[in-house]
Amino acid sequence: MGPSFLPRLVNGPFDDPALFVSFRYQNRAMLFDLGDIASLPARDILKITHIFISHTHMDHFVGFDRLLRIFLGRDKGLFLCGPQGFLANLEGKLAGYCWNLVENYENRFTLQAVELHPDRAIVQSYQCRDGFARDGNVREMPFNGIVLAEPSVTVTAVHLDHGIPVLGFALREQFHINIMKAPLERMGLAPGPWLNRFKAMLYRGADPGTPVAVPSPKNPGTDLTFALGELKSAIARITPGQSLAYIADVAGTAENFNKIRNVAGGVDHLFVEAAFSHAHGEIAKRKRHLTARQAGELARACRVRQYSLFHYSPRYTDGPDMLEAEAEKAFGQQPSMHA
Repeated sequence: MGPSFLPRLVNGPFDDPALFVSFRYQNRAMLFDLGDIASLPARDILKITHIFISHTHMDHFVGFDRLLRIFLGRDKGLFLCGPQGFLANLEGKLAGYCWNLVENYENRFTLQAVELHPDRAIVQSYQCRDGFARDGNVREMPFNGIVLAEPSVTVTAVHLDHGIPVLGFALREQFHINIMKAPLERMGLAPGPWLNRFKAMLYRGADPGTPVAVPSPKNPGTDLTFALGELKSAIARITPGQSLAYIADVAGTAENFNKIRNVAGGVDHLFVEAAFSHAHGEIAKRKRHLTARQAGELARACRVRQYSLFHYSPRYTDGPDMLEAEAEKAFGQQPSMHA
């Protein structure tokens, strides 16, 4: 059985940041940053349930209009998360349009937005049928680093510095459930939606004696019943969960490096910006971006299995291989983590 989620950068390394993460065997996806998403098909956009925004510089948030346009007129809910000032930025986007006819929509399209501060989260909902006006129920709660907690996956966030507060994110699967085909066939069982229910029970930590109803292939319309623990032992192999981290637009400071190591340490795949070459380190410092060398050092320090670079400065259009080589050299050496 393959991975639970399949991440891919929406655009090339010189274009707007956006990481699309589709969930295998589910009609679902997450998005990290929301730059230009014109190349993302509508069918993929409609799978998105959660969007995690590092910050609202134009190249990280301009895709919101396309996303909003596609979701209008549908029974959908979207969760959006961003750093300090995010709610005002989101409301500014929504205020740029007239909404006088949306009360006629029969569907209930809802935005739930979360603005993260280092010590608290501010939550606000916006209903399409109300013209995306604030619902009057602003909620505040403590923020402990966890943005999303589901039985199978969690998303954590950390505040970083880019001259303004920005967020870095990590997505982690609790554990991976591999369904073994041969035992399934020996038991005379067929794959189907019941496997998702079975997995959900395992992720919730349900009692091993919990009954699991499985459709009978031989007698359509009837169910076979197994104890959860019995079925787990027979058809499931539990392995470590999948994980990734997303780091965009951060200054190459020791404080940022330490925070990134804490949130991204040990992930399978690190997506990290590499805006400049080490030869242009002073420009990178002034613009509060990472160099490719620093990106490689971070990947090494976080002990990742693989990394992907993105968000190159246009000055390297004729030589992107230089940035890749610089990061690879740093990744293969003991990192100095210099700023």
